[in-house]
Amino acid sequence: MQNVYTVGQINSYIKNMFAQDFLLQELSVKGEVSNCKYHSSGHIYFTLKDGKGTISCVMFAGNRSGLTFRMSEGMQVIVSGTIDVYERDGKYQMYARKIRQDGAGELYERFERLKQELLERGMFAPEYKKPIPRFVRTVGVVTAPTGAAVRDIINISSRRNPYVQIILYPAIVQGEAAPASIIKGIRMLEQKQVDVMIVGRGGGSIEDLWAFNEEAVAQAVFDCSIPVISAVGHETDTTIIDYVADLRAPTPSAAAELAVYDVSILLGQLDGYKSMLNRHMQGMIALNRARLSTLDVRLKNNSPMGRIREKRTYAISLEERLGTLIRNKINNNRHRLAIYIERLKGLSPLDKLNQGYSYVADEAGRTVTDIDRVCVGDRLQIHVKNGRIEAEVTAKHSADEQIMMQGD
Repeated sequence: MQNVYTVGQINSYIKNMFAQDFLLQELSVKGEVSNCKYHSSGHIYFTLKDGKGTISCVMFAGNRSGLTFRMSEGMQVIVSGTIDVYERDGKYQMYARKIRQDGAGELYERFERLKQELLERGMFAPEYKKPIPRFVRTVGVVTAPTGAAVRDIINISSRRNPYVQIILYPAIVQGEAAPASIIKGIRMLEQKQVDVMIVGRGGGSIEDLWAFNEEAVAQAVFDCSIPVISAVGHETDTTIIDYVADLRAPTPSAAAELAVYDVSILLGQLDGYKSMLNRHMQGMIALNRARLSTLDVRLKNNSPMGRIREKRTYAISLEERLGTLIRNKINNNRHRLAIYIERLKGLSPLDKLNQGYSYVADEAGRTVTDIDRVCVGDRLQIHVKNGRIEAEVTAKHSADEQIMMQGD
């Protein structure tokens, strides 16, 4: 009886056959990338294909450290690794340990050398970058006349602003004739005096995009007096003109968005300005009407008769105020005079004399306040309230002598 095997046994046997094949343990396969997926775990799953077949491939996260570029659909690569069987599914696939772009090594070195040379010449300097006009009327496009790039640019530009004119120069964008064609397109659109220029094409391999890495093309972009937006390939693709151009767009669609202002936004802003202007005008009209009403009232009040009445009333008011001020002034001065009179009464010698006091003066009229200033026999004048008494000093006694006499 013929032996019967399980599916697992067959898959294990085939896996063992792959493991014993020396060729399959270390080989390199060239092909085009398809169905490339970057998993959240860090693994990369993709299919490698050519005109005669396909093979599934996986690069585990642990081997990605040597991968210096991001793989995309249609990219030509050389994958080095092992071909083995995945027992659970019974499928064989290639386990990649190293991936490099096919033919990109030499081109990449040329790219880096030219990039460094142009950098040293100052062609990437920001001070040479021209600003992109905000509102454009004509957009020049240097790209292939067919393909997704030109369709995307036309569709997006028309949607954002249907009034913008697009002038297309149908350039050759791949192959030996591409650099001269691109340069001619830049110069012709410059002569047309377009407002802004888009130079680019759709995605592809480094070989497909190489025309945009040529020094002559970079120089034409640098010398162009019209602002240039580069739009070559996909977001991950980088070419020399991306550094030289006044602005780099990640895709042709993005270039159209950067070059053409969305007219709906402008119309919305204009509507907003219109509403704001109307509100402002209505406010100014209401304010001026109120001012006119006020001026009308003031004009009526400022008529000649009205002014006379106002001045007459004002004169009467001033007269009353003046009379009040004069009366208050007189009363205040009378009060102050009475106070001064009372103060003078207290200081008047005559008042003191009326109270029984007198004062004594010598013959020269000097007031005598000390017994030492007179001598026995001197003539004195004694002033009382109703006259003067002439007297002669017959004796004088000090205050101490009077106290002693009183004590005796």
